Amino acid sequence: MSKILVTGAAGFIGFHLCERLLRRGDKVVGLDNLNDYYDVQLKQDRLKQLEGHPGFRFVKASLEDRETIAQLFSGERFDKVVNLAAQAGVRYSLKNPHAYIDSNIIGFMNILEGCRHNNVQHLVYASSSSVYGANTRMPFSVHHNVDHPVSLYAATKKSNELMAHTYSSLYGIPTTGLRFFTVYGPWGRPDMALFLFTKAILEGKAIDVFNHGKMQRDFTYIDDTIEGVVRVADTIPAPSPSWRGDQPDPGTSYAPYRLYNIGNNNPVELMRFIEVIEEYLGKKAEKNLLPIQAGDVPATYADVDDLMRDVGFKPATSIEEGIGRFVEWYREYYCL
Repeated sequence: MSKILVTGAAGFIGFHLCERLLRRGDKVVGLDNLNDYYDVQLKQDRLKQLEGHPGFRFVKASLEDRETIAQLFSGERFDKVVNLAAQAGVRYSLKNPHAYIDSNIIGFMNILEGCRHNNVQHLVYASSSSVYGANTRMPFSVHHNVDHPVSLYAATKKSNELMAHTYSSLYGIPTTGLRFFTVYGPWGRPDMALFLFTKAILEGKAIDVFNHGKMQRDFTYIDDTIEGVVRVADTIPAPSPSWRGDQPDPGTSYAPYRLYNIGNNNPVELMRFIEVIEEYLGKKAEKNLLPIQAGDVPATYADVDDLMRDVGFKPATSIEEGIGRFVEWYREYYCL
């Protein structure tokens, strides 16, 4: 049994991770600031699912509150930290860039300092497939260079990877970054495509389909994502003996530092994704075909060879199964 801090505990991935850790007997402190980036009621309803568990304690705070974070770390003495709290969303970063610096840079710095001064055994943190940016070599590998982000959100996530490496190098803190690929499923985020499309179709409203539908995404079901996170958290990284400074590998290091893609290794055409939603709803979507938005990329595709080799797991839930489970939850949650 470990004591684990999960930040972003009222968020989509954070909520599911807390549930999984509590089921296996870990003690979990969940931190979230319950901001209004999307429906706060949904976040509160997620928390209600957790708060009846004797192994769970909730702390309402923001990552950028340096004093509160420092006190939390010194008072609790966590074994492991999973940092999922962040200002998410590529498109929102065009409208409110300062929110990304506050949460994703300043906030992450406070997490690193907490780990440094309190002997945390392993820091796992959320990165994103967005870091691949202008890369077009597929599938995306953690061993590829990712120096060309196309959104501020992606730049902050790449910054997290660099900051984590620095702390792994300077202070020997084991850190692992997880590049998530379009996570979806029950209790999902209302700003994500599956939620937006489902809501609009049921209400008889048109859906916005960017890049005229010529998009591919490596949609990753939430249960697969959580399985990957838990296995990685249980696998503390060690320095790579084969790492060389004259041929530096971005995905490993001479320090206790690793990166993994958490993706389905199976890109799906956006139009097929919409078709499956239509099938489960029994209703056709009216589509607004629009140009690609600034900051978006046309395709994502995860290479998960390292994940399979190191923790023995590969996400595999099909969109047919995953969307079906989401629609079932959506109808139940909204009493439709």
